[in-house]
Amino acid sequence: MKRGSTLEEKVLKAIQDEYPEDFAWCYGCGRMNEEGHHFRTGWQGEQTITIYTPEPKHMALPGFVYGGIVASLIDCHGTGSAALALHRKNGHEPGDEAEPPRFVTASLNVNFLKPTPHGVPLKAIGAVTEIHPKKFKVEAEVYAEDTLCARGEVVAVVMPSTFLDK
Repeated sequence: MKRGSTLEEKVLKAIQDEYPEDFAWCYGCGRMNEEGHHFRTGWQGEQTITIYTPEPKHMALPGFVYGGIVASLIDCHGTGSAALALHRKNGHEPGDEAEPPRFVTASLNVNFLKPTPHGVPLKAIGAVTEIHPKKFKVEAEVYAEDTLCARGEVVAVVMPSTFLDK
């Protein structure tokens, strides 16, 4: 995967911006959740990217990010990447006004490789490595500038239509 970069980057067209309001409440990536992280995932060539700068409250100890934030970043990046891939497979891109598919996490595996420094943007770079009709596997790497801090794998499944039934 493409390495991190010290250049400031932004995700211009994120799949999470397209989720209907009923499905936009995730603590990690939901735009409707005022307390959440608001992770945003978009395309960078054939890979996916999410950029996030942890807040001071996300500290594990002075100078380092709490690992749960890194895991959450990988989790939401994975489901967002799966949604991007299926949306593209269906002939759409973020911003074209077609409602994107929504995924939920079936499994999450995170390997912490180096302590994640606080005070710099984190960049998750992902690739969809396996596609089945309702299940996608996404591999992701999290960088702090040029330092690879974590690798993860998300198995994301298409959200069942009955997910919000009460």
